[in-house]
Amino acid sequence: MNRTPGATTTEAAVDLLSRHAFPLNTLDVHATLHDLLPLADAVEGAEIVALGVGSRATHELSVLQHRMLRFLVEEQGFRSLLLEGDDPARLGLDAYVLTGAGDPRALLSEARSFWRTGEILDVLRWMRAHNERNPHDPVRLATPSSSSQAVPPGAGLAEIERALADDTVRWHERTRQKTVYWGGIAHTAVGDPRTVSSPAPQTHRNAGGHLREHFGSGYASVALTFHHGADCPVPPARFAEAVLGAIDLPAYFLNLRARKPATVEAWLGAPARTRLVGPVYDPREDADHHLSGGSLSEWFDAVVHVREVTPARALPGS
Repeated sequence: MNRTPGATTTEAAVDLLSRHAFPLNTLDVHATLHDLLPLADAVEGAEIVALGVGSRATHELSVLQHRMLRFLVEEQGFRSLLLEGDDPARLGLDAYVLTGAGDPRALLSEARSFWRTGEILDVLRWMRAHNERNPHDPVRLATPSSSSQAVPPGAGLAEIERALADDTVRWHERTRQKTVYWGGIAHTAVGDPRTVSSPAPQTHRNAGGHLREHFGSGYASVALTFHHGADCPVPPARFAEAVLGAIDLPAYFLNLRARKPATVEAWLGAPARTRLVGPVYDPREDADHHLSGGSLSEWFDAVVHVREVTPARALPGS
């Protein structure tokens, strides 16, 4: 992006944000984790860390979720993973992670479509390998409580969000384990309330809003966003991703808890829109799929941004 003497506030924010961005150097899930050290400051004191993606169907965002999960487990003492959207006990995946029983690829064939990816399979195999090395200190998959199972068919989004939060709270109360919540940005942002635009606009408190109310600063929300790719066009200029994508790094981390210049704080605190790619996403109507009703600094404690993404690896039969 060219800079001129009369640069706008947004352009000035890009320049300043660039100075606070930590490059993420690799998409190798087995690589060292030194580039993720800034994550520790952004989630300090958290019992629940949510890793929310703008799209579940991208390789790069899934790999970065995996790397952050590794960091939180290996460096920060987290011991549970709550994979949003299905029941690992129903599928037998919790037993596989703890005991090695079953074939995870076959077990995933019965899961919801957004779990049936090579990236999720890699996470499960990594968890099993970790537990083989640490049999007396295993990592677990969280299983839903009765709250989400009791949500009636056709329930509104507000009821679903409340159930997602209740599941997380009850798991933590039962296990007292620090937990990574792996889900979609519409659920993990601290929305109190927030608005999702598709398929029809709805405004209410979401799971992240309930979790912040319950845990306070013990709930940390990390957004994983992207600029374009995987059938998604360049975002509209008014979307946060348009500014985040102007930073001259292919992938980077921003700690939104850290103090920043007033220009940056003003941009982060301004009303924002960020992209949501869900099951009804239409790239021809990209601008219609977004989260609004808040600001980046209200919704998130940190942002991971990737300029260009590619599709996740679908497992056979998906």
